[in-house]
Amino acid sequence: MAGGVFLSLGNLSTQYAWAFVGLSVTEVITSSIAVVLGTTLNYFLDDRINRAEILFPGVGCFLVAVCLGSAVHSSNAADNEKKLVRLSNSRETISYEDETKDLENGTNKEEKAKVGSAHHLIELENKRAIKVFGKSIWLGLSITFFAGVCYSLFSPTFNLATNNQWHMMKRGTPNLVVYAAFFYFSLSFFVIAVILNVWFLYRPVLNLPKSSLTSYLKDWKGRNWAFLAGVLCGLGNGLQFMGGQAAGYAAADCVQALPLVSTFWGVLCFGEYWRSSKRTYVLLVSMLLMFIVAVAVLIASSGHRKVYSR
Repeated sequence: MAGGVFLSLGNLSTQYAWAFVGLSVTEVITSSIAVVLGTTLNYFLDDRINRAEILFPGVGCFLVAVCLGSAVHSSNAADNEKKLVRLSNSRETISYEDETKDLENGTNKEEKAKVGSAHHLIELENKRAIKVFGKSIWLGLSITFFAGVCYSLFSPTFNLATNNQWHMMKRGTPNLVVYAAFFYFSLSFFVIAVILNVWFLYRPVLNLPKSSLTSYLKDWKGRNWAFLAGVLCGLGNGLQFMGGQAAGYAAADCVQALPLVSTFWGVLCFGEYWRSSKRTYVLLVSMLLMFIVAVAVLIASSGHRKVYSR
């Protein structure tokens, strides 16, 4: 059940981090931290069934990816600041609440801004609930690092639940099978998610407007995407745990390759890093290449769990 708590905290933190750091970098940093810490813990919990000479160089690659991800965020933030300064110096009006704004779709009626331009950044700031202009880059990175630490703990706790390495159950008590442990994992995830989300409805952070449970239940706009995300997350976690039980939870952390997909969504679909500097592009590509190498090495380190008769 502790694993569900950690994953719920990590998911909620990630959603806040997306606003500050962006989809691409947030997923790379959180996933890399999860591997660096979680994989190391799982390696020792699994009685070192993974090949250390391959596993830990891969962990080192993930650590480099974290550093590159932080550099990408810092470089992109500097690029955005330069765009806004140039727009301000050109004496064009910058308004956070433009009167010509189309309230239905959140865009200006006069002309749609080019993706990646200063006008586009202002449009995004107008539409998003969490305002990021003027915020320190370290706020977003701190939330991202916290999410990564939470992610790094949910897999080892599930490992403990199914294999009882710390001998916390009475002698003769059979270990939980993956499916039973996954049920309790999902149950605790659900309970914590409900408590935290209802709490933040009435006591929001980051200057978000207050809401209520009644308003939440009445507003079903976009809720179908939320349900789909939950189904995919649950399916992915279940498959990760089954793979971890068979080949070792350290190697099963290769599921953290998800940032490769999120980068596709972030760059091509959401316009992240468009019209950024060459330095930002070099750092972004380097981060992704390092991440791909790290995932490949992690897969190559997989072993086979030994089954002992009791």
